[in-house]
Amino acid sequence: MNNLVDLLEQGGTDRRAVVVVDGPTLSYGQLRQLVREGADRLAQLGVGPGDRVAMALANGPEAIVMFLAAAVGAIACPLNPSYKEDEFRFYLEDIGARILLVPRGGGQVARQAVPPSATIIEVEIDALGRLNLESAGPRSAGRTAAAAESDDLALVLHTSGTTSRPRRVPLRQRNLVASVNQITAHYQLGEDDVSLCLMPLFHVHGLVASALAALAAGGSVVVPRNFAPLGFWSLARAYQPTWFSASPTPHRLILMRKTQDRRAASERLRFVRSCSSALSPGQMAEMEDTYRVPVLEAYGMTEASHQMASNPLPPGERRPGSVGRGTGVEIATVDDDARLLPAGAAGEVKVVIRGPNVIDGYEDNPEANAASFSDGWFRTGDLGVLDQSGYLTLSGRLKELINRGGEKIAPLEIDGVLESHPSVSEAVSFAVPHPTWGEEVAVAVVLSSPSDERELLAYCREHLADFKVPSHLYIVETIPRTPTGKVQRRFVAEAFTPQ
Repeated sequence: MNNLVDLLEQGGTDRRAVVVVDGPTLSYGQLRQLVREGADRLAQLGVGPGDRVAMALANGPEAIVMFLAAAVGAIACPLNPSYKEDEFRFYLEDIGARILLVPRGGGQVARQAVPPSATIIEVEIDALGRLNLESAGPRSAGRTAAAAESDDLALVLHTSGTTSRPRRVPLRQRNLVASVNQITAHYQLGEDDVSLCLMPLFHVHGLVASALAALAAGGSVVVPRNFAPLGFWSLARAYQPTWFSASPTPHRLILMRKTQDRRAASERLRFVRSCSSALSPGQMAEMEDTYRVPVLEAYGMTEASHQMASNPLPPGERRPGSVGRGTGVEIATVDDDARLLPAGAAGEVKVVIRGPNVIDGYEDNPEANAASFSDGWFRTGDLGVLDQSGYLTLSGRLKELINRGGEKIAPLEIDGVLESHPSVSEAVSFAVPHPTWGEEVAVAVVLSSPSDERELLAYCREHLADFKVPSHLYIVETIPRTPTGKVQRRFVAEAFTPQ
């Protein structure tokens, strides 16, 4: 494949490509036609190479078709349709959007934030699979979209904001094609596979792994418009997926809603994938007991067009607590001076990667590029240990390390100990200020059965060095999350630290 649209050639004309829950089913022939039609319609509205097409579209056929259409002759910029007006205004201005795609009759908040220079286009794919695009902008009849080249930008996303200002991540056709090929090969996806898309399509996890990889394999992707974990088991019974991918939070919510008729919902499953944040060994074991298939933890980030590493399918070894081995990506660890370290090196060890799916650099951000790239390697910002077999175990984010009087504490270690307690379903540790030590450990805990602070801290003292035992433990109903279900420790710290 030279560009994203080439991946649609893998499926036979009459085979199912996109199945929308309570909506149309598109064959590969229909999908190819809709993408060509959408790309040409955008071109007729004046969209050309280099133009940014912002998309405020919820999961559905419109999100998939118009992403591919925008990536043919322009640059797709999917946005979270749940953003507030100020958030839309920031992102639309930051990417320099020429076009804003909204649902027909919807997207009112996004419309209010659109800059005067941008054109609003309403999008709908009806029950018969017909594409409707409506806009007040002028049209140039007969104009068609130019074919994308391998080096052209296809997608611009933003980092999830561990820094104060999100960085623009420009992904080229070649980056995305490399990532899709790696995912398809690693999980041995084929035309008989059915992916159940539970992650949002404005996020690289849902877009690249759940949707594009399924299409590149000639298989089918089932897309619920409004997924809720309560409905997972009925969806799985109805559509019989062979695999699905999500972050640990939706996985956990699905487990909480187990039904007696689980076998009928999972009889065609080959594997379940988890990515976007750490999966505890305890949750992995519960998932495997529930689904009776391998659960494969993976490692991804936007700057790598999603996947960098994953545990393998059987007969390969999958290791609880590890994100597996590199998938078409070189992974190494370095010290503070960016010197490559031997396998097994521990301590404050930084993870670096390089490969065809990794961005060339952030957009218009020389400071971030200088800090993130060295000798062809990209610094992920993660800490971890790479063993002799190439398996990577992450210990946390560099910026999330807790520095207690010079002792560096990895939050994931604290989380893992507490989540091994039978009464704890989730734990997120973070740093709080201390007048003497500089920082000390605090943790927010969600219970699955009765317990109290005294019992949990005693458990920590049994399993952790004294300096790692939390000084503050908050028992809470829920952990604050981003719209894509990720935990950002600085937001958790803000929620539970007195101001």
